[in-house]
Amino acid sequence: MKLNRVAVLGGGPGGLYAARLIKLASPDCEVVVHEQGVPDQTFGFGVGLAARTQRRLAEADPASLDDILASAWSHDMRMTVGERSAGMSVSSLVAVGRAELLRVLQRHAEDAGVKLEFGVRRTADDLDADLVIAADGVGSATRSAGAFGEDVEVGSGWYLWAGVDTALPHALFAPERTEHGVFVTHAYPYAADRSTFLVETDPATLQAAGFDREGPADSSDEEALDYLSDVFADHLDGHRLIGNRTRWLQFRTVRCSRWHSERTVLLGDAAHTAHYSVGSGTKLAMEDAIALVNALDGSDLDTALTEYEVARRPAVERIQDIAERSRRWWETFPERLDLPVEQLLVAYMSRAGNVPLDRFAAGTPDVVNAALQQWAGESPPQGQPWPTADGERQERDTVEPAGQPCATADTGRQQGTTADSLAEWVLSRSLRPSTPGQDPEVDDPTVGPRGFDARVVADDPSALDATVLDLGSDARPSGSEQVVEDAVRRGERVMDTIWLTGADDRSSVLTRLEVAERLRRRTPALVVVAGPHACREDFADGLAADRTHLVALR
Repeated sequence: MKLNRVAVLGGGPGGLYAARLIKLASPDCEVVVHEQGVPDQTFGFGVGLAARTQRRLAEADPASLDDILASAWSHDMRMTVGERSAGMSVSSLVAVGRAELLRVLQRHAEDAGVKLEFGVRRTADDLDADLVIAADGVGSATRSAGAFGEDVEVGSGWYLWAGVDTALPHALFAPERTEHGVFVTHAYPYAADRSTFLVETDPATLQAAGFDREGPADSSDEEALDYLSDVFADHLDGHRLIGNRTRWLQFRTVRCSRWHSERTVLLGDAAHTAHYSVGSGTKLAMEDAIALVNALDGSDLDTALTEYEVARRPAVERIQDIAERSRRWWETFPERLDLPVEQLLVAYMSRAGNVPLDRFAAGTPDVVNAALQQWAGESPPQGQPWPTADGERQERDTVEPAGQPCATADTGRQQGTTADSLAEWVLSRSLRPSTPGQDPEVDDPTVGPRGFDARVVADDPSALDATVLDLGSDARPSGSEQVVEDAVRRGERVMDTIWLTGADDRSSVLTRLEVAERLRRRTPALVVVAGPHACREDFADGLAADRTHLVALR
């Protein structure tokens, strides 16, 4: 298929990268990027690129990646709660300033022969082109005006992007309590003198602090920046937060039933978004560009754009599912501040069902051992590698459709269980009427006078005189915030024992564990989650993260 003219709406990383790749593949094609902003005036601070994304960019265009990495900054990660902190190595993750990333991609696009137009707002109808690539962001006017079947879901939490003019020593997750409520930062360095400093909070805290007000979209909330500079002073080493059109926002998850219409195709945030807590916006856009250019080898445009969507949609939806569960976890983060920081870090890593406990233990054994000691009152056996799938500990990188059973889901875990697995050790720990490490109390209103010899109980709610809540089956792999909230409201009426059951697919099991965690923290009830034997590793992760008291396997 020969394309004579290609127009790109939006000069962000995805649009620029797509333009360069198309020009490299088809030197005779005229490629123009239309960006309504002006050079060197960009919204945002740093951008993260994980190792897997770096490998894909290296395969597609090593020259531009080399220049990106020359300006990148690597870092480890720490979670800090009060006086305690726990860390992990993430040296394969690098960050680069968004402005610097755009400068690199603009230069490489122009070197390939791409024309860049700045400062003029264009629409698809304005452009005389064989193909229009709409990379015009989360607020895409192209998407809203076209036949793409858009669905935009707004989260309940509030966040703002800020920066600080120093390189933090590591990426940081840290909550701070104030008289108004809890604010949490996700921060990371991306240059020798710059760090991203994202802050989020819940609606009640935002209102109590007086930040629930409208302001000019093209300016920063200086009052909030000043207030938060004081709140996070212990982490800023005398520096103050800086803004760049920094205002309080609610995250919008964008989904589209189709990504192309006639000659126009959506790319990056215009087609889909994933919550910032999985750090994937730029990654998804640039990987979209690679897939789109590969598909343009097809015989005709409609077939090529269909193949692009078929190739990319599974991976995108997988990330969106992980991100959706991650978003809900972060929006309820303050409820977990009673946990020791090591156990909180385990809960963070397993929040979306994407990083198995055994995989995390392989890379960060000190944190996992401390967390399990805090949870169980004893440490797991030392000096042995916990078995995992095919000897490698990898994140799950495939889609699990709603209804996918645990036994066939690509979980990144061992297939089947062994007696010496970490999951089996967790499941076999006792639940006693005491805090781990303390003498048993005579009676405990939650677990009773005797407790339980193991965390697995018989699949018989009547034996515990439990109130059964059947959550049914998830309609999509990420579950639904409405389903979670409805189940929590039902469970909050129960004061003795709550038995959560439902379908046996993995997504439904993960949703029950999510509901269990909220009930575990909001009610005095004993919480039991029931599900299939094949999901026992997920149940072990949930127990270690303190999401439920007990599980029942069937």
